[in-house]
Amino acid sequence: MTAVVNVTRNRDVAFVTLQRPQVNNALNEALIEGLHTTFRSLSSDKSISTVVLCGEGKSLCAGADINWMREGATYDMQENIDDLMRLGRMLKALDEMPQTTIARVQGPIYGGGVGLVAACDIAIASSNATFCLSEVRLGIVPGMISPFVQRVIGQRMARRYFQTAEIFDAQEARRLGLVHEVATPEELDEHINRVLRQLTSAAPRARAIAKLTTSDVAGKPIDESLLSEIAALIADLRGRSEAREGLSAFLEKRKPSWARDPADSTDSQQ
Repeated sequence: MTAVVNVTRNRDVAFVTLQRPQVNNALNEALIEGLHTTFRSLSSDKSISTVVLCGEGKSLCAGADINWMREGATYDMQENIDDLMRLGRMLKALDEMPQTTIARVQGPIYGGGVGLVAACDIAIASSNATFCLSEVRLGIVPGMISPFVQRVIGQRMARRYFQTAEIFDAQEARRLGLVHEVATPEELDEHINRVLRQLTSAAPRARAIAKLTTSDVAGKPIDESLLSEIAALIADLRGRSEAREGLSAFLEKRKPSWARDPADSTDSQQ
């Protein structure tokens, strides 16, 4: 059977490519399982600091495979729950990866594809990308993707787009906060490469902790307890080798050990 997920590597960057181009990388049981296994495997690989999520062909992911969805209508309640939980756990595994995750977004991005974009740390879209939370057209609702999508676009916008199922373009996706940058198709990879080059200046462990901290402090009151928690974290980090190297490099006006020369940077493999 042809692999539905391909992983390549360039230095400390892993490129995870969805490989169902004949159906615009629509999610089915095999692709969901392949992505889940891949995300979990990469999460434990300390030599990888960045993961770029890509799609072979014209779309990153055009949502759920309609045949997979239709098959669910034949399942009993528990089978349906188990089937959908696999999707939810895959998105959670992507969301919780310690590495910096970047979505390379192109083409039609519907339903579950929007969930993949929302679960990544950084999303850079081609100007030809279109988006749609289309579930209500099929008599269902944005379910397993809803916590990830609502977190990035907010409840107010989610209320609109979850109900209207209207198609919106890359610029609107940027306005909503679903993607961070929009580039022409010809410049998409250069935008991604620029972010990859920028990331080389940041300490890998500090990046991972900074990512985790955004989740840890979200929604919490800014009180003595939270401030004490953050102070303890920074105090611990200050004494570690990564911080010592970073601070010494700054004072000595040199690059830290983890930084690479931009001319020797990782390039997108798309």
